[in-house]
Order: sequence, then structure tokens, then C-alpha cells
Amino acid sequence: MQPPQIRQMFETLRAANPQPSSELEYSSVFELLAAVLLSAQATDVSVNKATRRLFPLANTPAKILALGEEALARHLRTIGLYRTKSKNLIATCRILLEQHGGQVPRSREALEALPGVGRKTANVVLNVAFGEPTCAVDTHIFRVGNRTGLAPGKTPLTVEELLMARIPQEFLADAHHWLILHGRYICQARKPLCAQCAIAAQCGYEPKAIPH
Repeated sequence: MQPPQIRQMFETLRAANPQPSSELEYSSVFELLAAVLLSAQATDVSVNKATRRLFPLANTPAKILALGEEALARHLRTIGLYRTKSKNLIATCRILLEQHGGQVPRSREALEALPGVGRKTANVVLNVAFGEPTCAVDTHIFRVGNRTGLAPGKTPLTVEELLMARIPQEFLADAHHWLILHGRYICQARKPLCAQCAIAAQCGYEPKAIPH
């Protein structure tokens, strides 16, 4: 995909959705961090269902620590890997209180040092909470990057580096949201909805012909 095509692609995505946002529900930076940590290998719908129960009771590091791991796990039981995530969230809350005054740190290094927080989660927090031009590569963005030819790569990091290098600066703040939503609703894994795709003209993917 050439630079003029990339620019047209993002101009089209921006025109369709000028102010994209995360589908995770949160009302503070800590709630965002917790929700993204819980969203690994889980849908935003299932995470929102759990956090609607959890956050009214405990939505700060101190309150979640006071809740305790077993009670936390009960609130999260509808999410995949909920026991591991409960353990990680408790450990993260302890570190936030002991090392960061209960606040979510703004550096990648400090974020990635938190249990259960990898590069993707750190990128989401840096982008959504702090406005950093990062691009968190989840399964949707990995697929869109490869399928369209925008950022072909065999690893999420390769795709991320290509996206950061190829997406024009003016689109970087929102590119993560546009690409994830496009992958979730249009450029789906099993059956991409190419006939409904607004950026099909820029895409290098050729749908397989349906046999008659």
C-alpha cells in the first residue's frame, strides 16, 4: 500500500467516525487500565458486563485491594482466565499504591512492569488516557494490517512498527480505534464484509470467489 492510498484510507475512516472511542466502559484512568487488563482474550462486551458489577463497589487500587482476590474473582467470573486476571489486578493495585501513590504511571516502562500489563495494554493506556500516538496491535489490528497490506508482519511488534512508520502523523492519535473497529465489524476474521467496506478501494485483499 502506497502513501497516497494510506492517506485516503484514513481520511475515509476519519470522515465516517470523526471522534472514535474505546468500547470499554470506564470513567477514570485506573478503570481504563483495569478494563484493558481484563480484556485480554475476552470481548469488550464480557468485560463491560463484569465491570458494571465491580466498579460501583471498587474502582480504585485501594478499594480493589480491600475487596480481596477471592471476592474480586467472583465479580470477574464471566470473563475468560478470570482467576489469573484477578491475581494480576490485585498485584497491580498493590504496586500502584506502593510505588506510584495510587496513580497510573504515564511511562511505558512503568506500565509494562505491572502484572498482566503487556505492550498492547500499555499502548492502549498511553493512547486513550494520555493522548500518546501509539497503536496497540490486538488480533483485529493484526488482521487488518496484514489483510489490507497496510502493515504486513508476522508478529504484533512488526505490525505495530510498520503502522507507526506508515500512518501519517495527523491520524496516529485515533488510528488504533479506527482499525480495531474496522476489524471488529467489517474486516472480520472468517468472512470479511468487503461489499460494505468503505476502504475497499485502498485494500490489497482479494476475496475468494464463491463457487456456484
